[in-house]
Amino acid sequence: MLQPYHLYIERKDASRNMARFYALEVSVSLFGDTCLTRCWGRIGTRGQVKVQHFADEQTAVNAFLLLLREKRSRGYRAGSL
Repeated sequence: MLQPYHLYIERKDASRNMARFYALEVSVSLFGDTCLTRCWGRIGTRGQVKVQHFADEQTAVNAFLLLLREKRSRGYRAGSL
């Protein structure tokens, strides 16, 4: 893996009682395949987790960037862990 890919973004809207987070990470599993791990939920909770396995790093990074664009268009912005 040439470069680490980690992202944590939040979406908050007090008028709708909304406080959500979304975290993305591209990493290598113990078996050598590339994984895209997504965590999401309400801020302050553990949330849900989904892991996708990819044959190569570039495909995982492309999926990472696609999800980032989608979340940005829905109002997610940089948050703090």
